[in-house]
Amino acid sequence: MPMPARCPTVLVFDSGLGGLTVLAEITRARPDAQVVYAADDAAFPYGALPEPALVARVEAVIGRLIGAYAPDLVVIACNTASTLVLPHLRARFDLPFVGTVPAVKPAARLSRTGRITVLATPGTVRRDYTRGLIEAYASGCRVDLVGSTGLAALAEAELSGAPAPDEAIAAEIASCFVSGPDGRTDVVVLACTHYPLLLPRLRRLSPWPVTFVDPAPAVARRVVDLLGPAAAPGGPGEGVAVFTRGQCLDAPLGRALEARGLGRVAIDPFPLPPLLLT
Repeated sequence: MPMPARCPTVLVFDSGLGGLTVLAEITRARPDAQVVYAADDAAFPYGALPEPALVARVEAVIGRLIGAYAPDLVVIACNTASTLVLPHLRARFDLPFVGTVPAVKPAARLSRTGRITVLATPGTVRRDYTRGLIEAYASGCRVDLVGSTGLAALAEAELSGAPAPDEAIAAEIASCFVSGPDGRTDVVVLACTHYPLLLPRLRRLSPWPVTFVDPAPAVARRVVDLLGPAAAPGGPGEGVAVFTRGQCLDAPLGRALEARGLGRVAIDPFPLPPLLLT
């Protein structure tokens, strides 16, 4: 009699809570998976770190997480980290890694006016990787790069039950909307996994309707490509949430984790220093 297929362990990693938008899609695609959600919130936001420090930080934290949880696959649910650190992780660790990068290619396909905006952290906007995506997939479009300094923190506040005023969010996204003789923006790429946490408010506060592109469904499809489909239908697998500040599970955070399919949530204290690890 054949042995039943083992449920895979998937490590979903971000600097904070933005990766929950990716987690939700993964748990829908592989509800049987055992998921470890790891937030390196001791070093949040990653965009504030110099590039060499960010590479060293992510490599060190991922190494500790792999040692502790032995995942079958790692999802880097952070654009800022993915656009810089993925080659280093793939060279160092013998595991499949799935990154989250700006969804420029589908945005170019969706645009009817040929004018799209990539809304990201300043770190992602600066990356050569981001500009390479634009050259490869959106050379026929006008692409505006908008680096938001505060929107990720506003998304974290929203999730924790302390939503920011409309004016604060509107100010962060105002530069995304460009109108001129050559057309106006009709697609906005959400190139930070935190931003879809604010999607209903982003739609409401937009000066005109646009298509917001969230990369999370594509990330989940890639996970299924690598792991295969679920062996059998079932409910959410076991979930562990890891926070490098060593925080406890409060009520808003617990609801947010469970709402995104983490199932039975256990907080595993994993305190690490906010500075560079060796």
